[in-house]
Amino acid sequence: MKPFEYSRATSPADAVQSLAEKPDGRFLAGGTNLLDLMKEDVESASAIIDLTRLDLTEIKETEDGGLRLGALAKNSDTANHEIVRTNYPLLSRAMLSAATFQIRNMATNGGNPLQRTRCQYFYDTATPCNKREPGSGCGAMEGLNRNHAIFGWSDKCVAVHPSDMAVALAALDAVVRVQGPDGERSINFTDFHRLPGDEPERDTNLKPGELIVSIDLPPSKFAKHYYYLKVRDRASYAFALVSVAAALEMDGDTIKDVRIAMGGVAHKPWRATKAEEALKGKPATKQNFAAAADAEMAEAKPLEHNQYKVPLGRGAILRALQQAAGIS
Repeated sequence: MKPFEYSRATSPADAVQSLAEKPDGRFLAGGTNLLDLMKEDVESASAIIDLTRLDLTEIKETEDGGLRLGALAKNSDTANHEIVRTNYPLLSRAMLSAATFQIRNMATNGGNPLQRTRCQYFYDTATPCNKREPGSGCGAMEGLNRNHAIFGWSDKCVAVHPSDMAVALAALDAVVRVQGPDGERSINFTDFHRLPGDEPERDTNLKPGELIVSIDLPPSKFAKHYYYLKVRDRASYAFALVSVAAALEMDGDTIKDVRIAMGGVAHKPWRATKAEEALKGKPATKQNFAAAADAEMAEAKPLEHNQYKVPLGRGAILRALQQAAGIS
């Protein structure tokens, strides 16, 4: 790990100002990803600005009936919060499927969506990686790409986003509130992360120096019919090969509204809009769920070693929707 300056922010404004003075600095919250990256020389920073003393841990209801998740609230506290478990059980289930108890006790709501890919070429500094070193090439493109993207990839990067929490947030239409040098702004969660394009080193649409202060959830309408399915190589603390967050708003047997997001398949949490469009206003039947899954997976573009993700994704969408609807 390379030497760096350390300071402790006293307020969000102070944190933003400190980073403005050290443009190649980094914010530190739980540190569950950043410290690993710095120890392995995958990332470096001239300055670390510690956020852990900031008053951003509150989880509270908003005036419109939604919920505000403080950026520095721990993942374990959020997943087990009474309002989250009652009104947003999809989010709770997704968060509890992630990592270990110890990591969830350290990781924060703001840091979780910012974690970097677990692509082995990104972590191995002896191999080319456009995300780690722009212009060096993508080792996974012609290498071992079993765990990589089937949607939205480019010839510059085929990595996938690792977060479970972020998949549920994409399905629940969350909004990220940030504070930066130009003031505060809100970003719809589906627009927060980027596809790789020609700049795979950029994971998000955050502007330089912006700090996440909260993640806001709209009023809940998916508390009764939901399911988070995570398919992985082993049941114990593995990242998803494919995951699906499914949420249904029902009017009798008819699907009034639906949200579906996938993990493990793209550079960002993948909102399955084609599947959603195929289901709105339709009866909740296995046949309709299968047709929706087919519609979404028809756009998949697998690589040499991950063709299995296409039928796996189809089956995962189908199973998640059946579980959410309570049908066999």
